[in-house]
Amino acid sequence: MTHFLSTSGLTNIIATSGIIAVFLLMTAESALIPIPSEVVMPFAGALAATHKMNFILAILAGTLGNVLGSYIAWIIGRTGGRALVLRFGRYVRIKEEDIAKAERWFEKRGEAAVLVGRLLPVVRTFISLPAGVAEMEPVRFGVFTFLGALPWSILLTGIGFVVGSNWVTLSKYVKYIGYVIALVIVILIIRFFAKRFSSANK
Repeated sequence: MTHFLSTSGLTNIIATSGIIAVFLLMTAESALIPIPSEVVMPFAGALAATHKMNFILAILAGTLGNVLGSYIAWIIGRTGGRALVLRFGRYVRIKEEDIAKAERWFEKRGEAAVLVGRLLPVVRTFISLPAGVAEMEPVRFGVFTFLGALPWSILLTGIGFVVGSNWVTLSKYVKYIGYVIALVIVILIIRFFAKRFSSANK
C-alpha cells in the first residue's frame, strides 16, 4: 500500500499539533486515506516517553479517531460503494487491490472481520467499506470497531513509549511493525485454540 504522507511528514505534523494531529490522522486512516498508524501511534508513544504527550490521551485519540474514520468509510460504503472510492481514490493513492483484500476478508469472516481486521495492516484501513456495502448494523459496527482499534492503539503506542528517544532507529523499520504484530496475534490465536482443542480431548 502506498502511503499518502511520508514518515517525516507525519512526525512533523504530530510534533507540531500534538493530540489533535493524532486524532485527525487516525481518523483519516480509517476513512480510507492510506496513512500508516504504524507511524502515527508509535511516534505518539515516543513523545509520551519524553513527556511531550500524554500516553493515555494518545491512545484514546488514536482509538476514537479510528472509530470516527470508520463510520465515514462505512457511510461511503453504504451510500456509494467501491465504485465511488475507486473513482476518487486515486487522488489519495487508494489502490483497487487494497480494497479487494478487505472485501475478501469480510466475505470470508462476516461481521467478525470488522473486529479482527483492525489488527491487520492494509485490511484495517479498508475493512469499513465492505461493512457499509453489506449494511452492517451501525451500533454493532461501532462496538466492533472500538474493540478492535483499542488494542491496536495500545500496542503501537506502547512500542513507541518503550523505544522513546530511540525513535529514529525504530523509524527505519516502522513499516514492518504492523506485520510483526499481526504475526504475533495469529500465533496467540493458534495457541489459544490449540490449548482448547487439547483440553477438550483429554
